[in-house]
Amino acid sequence: MRPPGGPRWPGTIRGRVTALVALLTMLLLLPTNAMTSEAGRRAFAGTLRLSDRGQTAFVAAALRAAALATPIVPKVAGVDLVQVVAPGHRVLDAARDVRGLPPPASVRPPGGDPEQDVRIHGHAPPARVRLAAQSVGTGTRTAVIPAGRLGARLTSAVVFTRFLGLQEALLTILAALATWWITGRALRPVEDIRRRLAALDMREPGARVPEPDKHDEVARLARSVNGALSRIGDVKRRSDRVLRELRRFAADASHELRTPLAGLRAELEECRLHPEETDVPTMIDCALSDVDRLEAIVADLLLLTRVEAADGAGRAPVDLPELVRHEVSLAADRLPVRTRLDEGLLVRAVRPQIARVLANLLDNAQRHAAASVEVHLRRCGGFAELSVSDDGAGIPVGDRERIFERFARLDDARSRERGGTGLGLAIAKEIAHAHGGTLEVGDAPSGGARFVLRIPLA
Repeated sequence: MRPPGGPRWPGTIRGRVTALVALLTMLLLLPTNAMTSEAGRRAFAGTLRLSDRGQTAFVAAALRAAALATPIVPKVAGVDLVQVVAPGHRVLDAARDVRGLPPPASVRPPGGDPEQDVRIHGHAPPARVRLAAQSVGTGTRTAVIPAGRLGARLTSAVVFTRFLGLQEALLTILAALATWWITGRALRPVEDIRRRLAALDMREPGARVPEPDKHDEVARLARSVNGALSRIGDVKRRSDRVLRELRRFAADASHELRTPLAGLRAELEECRLHPEETDVPTMIDCALSDVDRLEAIVADLLLLTRVEAADGAGRAPVDLPELVRHEVSLAADRLPVRTRLDEGLLVRAVRPQIARVLANLLDNAQRHAAASVEVHLRRCGGFAELSVSDDGAGIPVGDRERIFERFARLDDARSRERGGTGLGLAIAKEIAHAHGGTLEVGDAPSGGARFVLRIPLA
């Protein structure tokens, strides 16, 4: 979080990267330019020093040869100040530009230094220049020849320094502009993805963001976003399907509960309207039948809810062949059931729930069988495979998924007549899934339906 009153950085990645590159460019160029400027200044000063010394050498040679022109004509371009100064600071001769001016305040640098900054008096405006001086003997007298440049002696060095500063500013601006352009191009697909996501309508099937035709980070981001959108779409489709199933389940449950309630209400109203004509025992039997049906539906709904919310608690090793024999013995009074069971098959399960699956499958087979039911139990890899077959009319291929839906009936009239709640197969499949198994339906060798339950062995 930025402290109050602290520096404000650009609010976008593009702006921050550009500002950072500009700052780094300045930090890199600043010491480089400083060293270059100092080296240039030294080189320029050395060049001027050589030219100044050359001018004093020319004048000294002419003076020794008694061939010095009056006024002195500088042999080196740009050397404005050339004088011949005798002892006592008396000017013997001078160049045209400084003719009539007094000599410099000091014409001989102290300590043997051949150069020194001196002040030029009488020059408008007063100036300080760096002079080169040389002593020369003429007969019995010794003269000193100072030579230098009036004006801004290091003007070129200053210009060079300013040029380096301007160059630094231009390079910084160019680096910032290049960074702004490059980051803009690099982040343009990200902005396209953002706009697409902002305008995305999840109700639109197959909604996706544009994928750049590259293999960089942005392309991988786009592919990841599209993968996430695909998974979100799958979840949405599943949730929509579950919502439709819940709505249909609520409607079916309301219908199934309404039927016995309506029958019970009709019987009670008939008894109240015509008490003298009512056969009370028969009315009570009918009412109890409707109550039993309500109780069965509610019990199945509660069991279905408990199975869906189960977390595996209460499971124990179950001897599956023994459980099958027990359930078959309870259902043998309706139609004959032939069994063929492999022994020694143990599963880890909630015994009452597996018993409910067997009871539901046997009940379904006996209600639709023509003459007999067959139950086979065998080992199949790491699973126990239980098949329950009947010799009835079978189940059409298009209905083999629908029969596991709640309150699904292929023949409503027959199911109501035989007392089914419409939840038996749905409960059986949920219990199978809760135990890590499967429940499927196919064709039996006898032409009827064959339900196959597979549960992992313990």
